[in-house]
Amino acid sequence: MKKMIHDSQKGRRIPEKGRPSHEKRERRRRMMEKRKMEKLGIETSLLGFGCMRFPTLPDGKIDEAEAERMLDKAIASGVNYIDTAYPYHNGQSEPVVGRILKKYDRDSFYLATKLPLWAVNSVEDAERIFHEQLERLQTDHVDFYLLHALNKEKWDQMKQLGVVDYCAKLKEEGKIRYYGFSFHDDYEVFEEILNYRPWDFCQIQYNYLDRYEQAGDRGYALAESLGVPLVIMEPVKGGNLAGFSDDINDRFHQMDPEASVASFALRWVGSHPNVKVILSGMSTMQQVEDNLKTFASFKPLSEAESREIDEIVKELRSRVQNGCTGCRYCMPCPAGVNIPGNFKVWNNYHMYRTYGHVQREWEVDLKDEEKAKNCIKCGRCETLCPQKLSIRADLARVQQELDDRIFR
Repeated sequence: MKKMIHDSQKGRRIPEKGRPSHEKRERRRRMMEKRKMEKLGIETSLLGFGCMRFPTLPDGKIDEAEAERMLDKAIASGVNYIDTAYPYHNGQSEPVVGRILKKYDRDSFYLATKLPLWAVNSVEDAERIFHEQLERLQTDHVDFYLLHALNKEKWDQMKQLGVVDYCAKLKEEGKIRYYGFSFHDDYEVFEEILNYRPWDFCQIQYNYLDRYEQAGDRGYALAESLGVPLVIMEPVKGGNLAGFSDDINDRFHQMDPEASVASFALRWVGSHPNVKVILSGMSTMQQVEDNLKTFASFKPLSEAESREIDEIVKELRSRVQNGCTGCRYCMPCPAGVNIPGNFKVWNNYHMYRTYGHVQREWEVDLKDEEKAKNCIKCGRCETLCPQKLSIRADLARVQQELDDRIFR
């Protein structure tokens, strides 16, 4: 009689010989691309599992069984960096991650989470939230702890409150192993923060379409010069670099017919040596498997691929309809129109040439009273615009083209 084992993922029993051997599992783990954080003396998987986009049930709660299946698959394949945060999934992510990871040896993975600065008005708030996070995650320490979504305002506030020093104390006490921050502001602010103290690491948004946004190329170069390892968020720009109009998709497929469009975005980021972890918020097992395929036999971009992506970016940027920089000098609009918000949707609509890329922004994020149709053509905005844009005429085009769905 054949010895049987239980396949918990599929609820059936299978012959033991069908079970992946220990050697095969180890081989898969070894295949996963690893990066050494020289400053910290540790090695992390280049692919990090971002726990902000877990699959959900109809009631909005995390589909914990499927999330566990996805995390198990990633960990079995060598992923050892798990990233969550206090607010992800309306506070559900940390507890779910804690329950799933409880079965693993605590030294077999690196756990990252973040202090929600918008909820912190004192050191006591920071202390209370941190201890709540330890309870949610069912752990006595956090490996990578970040000040979440730093900008100039929050940075100045956290210094003044003593929260920056409090988190440094947590490291001294061994409650966190590595201390860093995630960042959303202009390069000049990034430079100020990065030079303030000897950070263990930092997390920035970086992809081939955002090289001049936020920290960008200059931020990457600064961190590299200071020896600060980088964790990258939004490598696929929230899914926007996973697919384009057919003509652009074809250009990617001509480089490699077997590769997904998203994989090129991940490889672009991973081709930078000071990038140590690339976070991907995965929602389906298919996304997990595609990412594992990319990182299990990771290949930096060739010179030819890099040149082609540069040309694709030029093409995408050439489709932008006006030069709105989002400076907001035109705001507030007397009629309540969110002028930069409308132009952002419009420019993205033309860049990607698919309605799906802007549907949420247009139908949900931009309130009806903020839409271009409410423009009263007073012209005040045009007297204030440093780019000298034809705002009134452009707003009329925004509304007409989105209403007509000129791109499907």
